[in-house]
Amino acid sequence: MNPNKYSFINPKKWPFFYGYVVLVFGSIGVLFSIPGQTVGVSVFTDPVKDALGLTRNQFSNSYMIGTLLSAFFVTRAGKFFDKFGARYVAFFAAFFLGVFLVVFSFSEGISNNLKSFLNFDSWLIPFILLSFLFFFVRFCGQGVLTMSSRNMVMMWFDKNRGKVNSISSIAVSLGFSSSPILFNYLIDNNGWEVSWQILAICLFIFSFLIIQFYRDKPEDFGLIPDGIVAQQKKKKLEFEEVNFTLKEAKKTRAFWMFGLALGFNSFFSTGFTFHVVSIFEVEGYDKTDAIAIFLPISIIAISISTIANILSDYIQHKIYLYIMLFSGILASVGFLNLEHTFGIIFLITGLGIYSGFFAVINAVTWPRYFGRNHLGAITGKIMSFLVIASALAPSMFSYCFTKIGSYSYIAYVLLAFLLFLIIGSLKLRKPTKE
Repeated sequence: MNPNKYSFINPKKWPFFYGYVVLVFGSIGVLFSIPGQTVGVSVFTDPVKDALGLTRNQFSNSYMIGTLLSAFFVTRAGKFFDKFGARYVAFFAAFFLGVFLVVFSFSEGISNNLKSFLNFDSWLIPFILLSFLFFFVRFCGQGVLTMSSRNMVMMWFDKNRGKVNSISSIAVSLGFSSSPILFNYLIDNNGWEVSWQILAICLFIFSFLIIQFYRDKPEDFGLIPDGIVAQQKKKKLEFEEVNFTLKEAKKTRAFWMFGLALGFNSFFSTGFTFHVVSIFEVEGYDKTDAIAIFLPISIIAISISTIANILSDYIQHKIYLYIMLFSGILASVGFLNLEHTFGIIFLITGLGIYSGFFAVINAVTWPRYFGRNHLGAITGKIMSFLVIASALAPSMFSYCFTKIGSYSYIAYVLLAFLLFLIIGSLKLRKPTKE
């Protein structure tokens, strides 16, 4: 297959190393996944649930069902990445994310028409409709577009992988933290229906840019990661790189310990963010106090990820894992003591450090430990862990509060899981093959 098909751009003829173009557009690709991420969907929660006549629990459960279903298909999408490359996989993910945002914008009318056609006026109809739409939006956005864009950037770099990821992480973190403000502005000025249509148009335009600028591997153009053209060095690199299949990777301790540690962050951060106002209200704080903690968390996360990304080219990644697990304990202890000032400090510090290292391990560790040949299948499987964790977290946090009486009980579950990861990680080594 011609790697330049349908494009006017040939990376081999670019005036500088094309990997930096890939870095820019791959980072933008992750940002364009925001409409399918929790941070993007959450802004639309109140207007959409009210328009469709759903309670908050019903809306949350439809979100959970759609997200869980999408998790079972992300691994398959990772295998498509390995077979067809980032360019085509990301194109279809962005395009269909736009399509289903358009469908989402007409969900109120579709729901009313179905009720009329079936002569069945029940909340089940919009509930099933939203579960179906959330499946596609989460699959295309949080799952496939994020995975393919991030993996593509990692494919174009080796020695400078950590430094490049530090640049991407800063841009992505700033974009994610500011997106609720942008989405809220769109909703206030245009309504939730038109806002989704505007985002869909942006995705359609970006899908065209994906075909023009996304490229799968530097080797397709006589280049190698980091921009060296020499054929002799290319052969040396291919000889040194050890590649694992997904089946082989799953037999290693590193795959599970790193993957479950990332899943922990997805669970804790999603559940906490989803209920943050209620969590702080219980402890006597107002909404402003609750929202204010995200700024220092973001500052710590960006600082940590920048430093850790640069050093990741020289430091063993298992050290990062140990620091992550310690910061998880710090955050969990803080969550248990939010009524005290030290509890809030522990929570902010712990979540900030954990999120900072998450950005490094989720991008850099997988190609470094398991090679690039099956990177899509491996990261697709890991992405399914993250999606499942993010789907279960809001309900489990809510259950602890409504059934047991306090959000803090979830912290005991988190601490027990961290203890399991610490014990499991004691003998962790970088995987090797005979």
